[in-house]
Amino acid sequence: MDVVIIIFTGLIGFYMAWTIGANDVANSMASAVGSQSLSIKKAIILAGICEFSGAVLVGSSVTETIRKGIVDPNMLAALPALREGEAAALLIIGMTAALLCAAFWLHFATWVGMPVSTTHAIVGAVAGFGVVAAGWNSVNWHKMGQIVASWFISPLVGGILAFSLFKFISTFILGREKPAEAAKTYAPPIVFFVVFVNTLATIYKGLNHIISGLTWLTGTTSIIISVVLGLICSVIAKIWISRHLRGKETLSIAKQLEEVEKIFVPLVIVSSCSVAFAHGANDVANAIGPFAAIVDIIKHGTVQMKVGVPLPILFMGGAGIVFGLATFGYKVMATVGTKITEITPSRGVAADIAASVTVLICSRLSLPVSTTHTLVGAIMGIGLARGHGGINKSVAKKIFASWLITVPAAAFLAIIFFVIGRYLFLDSIIDIVLAARR
Repeated sequence: MDVVIIIFTGLIGFYMAWTIGANDVANSMASAVGSQSLSIKKAIILAGICEFSGAVLVGSSVTETIRKGIVDPNMLAALPALREGEAAALLIIGMTAALLCAAFWLHFATWVGMPVSTTHAIVGAVAGFGVVAAGWNSVNWHKMGQIVASWFISPLVGGILAFSLFKFISTFILGREKPAEAAKTYAPPIVFFVVFVNTLATIYKGLNHIISGLTWLTGTTSIIISVVLGLICSVIAKIWISRHLRGKETLSIAKQLEEVEKIFVPLVIVSSCSVAFAHGANDVANAIGPFAAIVDIIKHGTVQMKVGVPLPILFMGGAGIVFGLATFGYKVMATVGTKITEITPSRGVAADIAASVTVLICSRLSLPVSTTHTLVGAIMGIGLARGHGGINKSVAKKIFASWLITVPAAAFLAIIFFVIGRYLFLDSIIDIVLAARR
């Protein structure tokens, strides 16, 4: 019976990873695809490589029993009149229900092409089963409040930064009488900023699970590495840009702008890959964290606050994400990349960098933010830089509505699934937990 449960929950974990790939990962490449810097096929290949590398190579080897600490497992264990092993059994049923319901919601959102936060989906589902299983006080409402605040903070900050960055590019390069000439002066500093931010983001978001053992990589050293790489790349970029745009300043404005946009293509591709790598390293835990907790409970018969994640489970999560991106990711890619606003390579760079800066700063301040919300807000920011008519308001309203409903929808589904699972399987799972303790 325990093998059956592990296989069943493993399939649900893979399904959750598939929906993460189909919805969340598609956002990371939306700017590159929307700006036509990459075809959908090439974007899927690159994102797949980056996501899988982030998930398997530097994904966390230890995960919280309950994602994001939304529900305290000790509250379950402290419930009165529980039978021996019942608290662990309830947690198994609850985490299984949370995984399945979050995956269902993400699948539905992807089907209608709406970008939503996978973290918020699993958090909402966990909170739902926690309220039913252990009462209202078992949920960390302070953290839930931070998550709700992030619905507004991260897209707003990302939008403001993207608006400002694109205004800079537009004012000093694209809006000049000779944009090709202006690009030779102002594009290299932009390259420096892109490389600097992406390097820091890769260190602190992509490698954050392993830098605890590499103390030399944190603090001042990481900034120095980022600055040096930025300077090297900006010098190389200056040489390449000067050669690429040599003599182009005599062309018509339209032709000059076309040539200038080409120099932003490598930047938007690199930025998108950086977002994908960091995402794989962090958000794979949304799929494999609950599954790893279930496996650990079945193996030891007790509930731990944090559990180890074996490499095969990391591999499963990474593979599920890549498979979801390849088979269903095109829907969200199309929404974020083409339906919100028109994206060019220069606009894509502004959006990706604004999103990376916002997520990086909020992460360093321990504020929970959604990469999806931030990136969508950044893309809306570059749309607003063109005026109020630069955004498809109908699509924007639908996206905001999907954000607001994600947590309550996942919570409601989890409550239903948890109640059904507790009624049908509680006694059988208690027997498995007790057998593991003997």
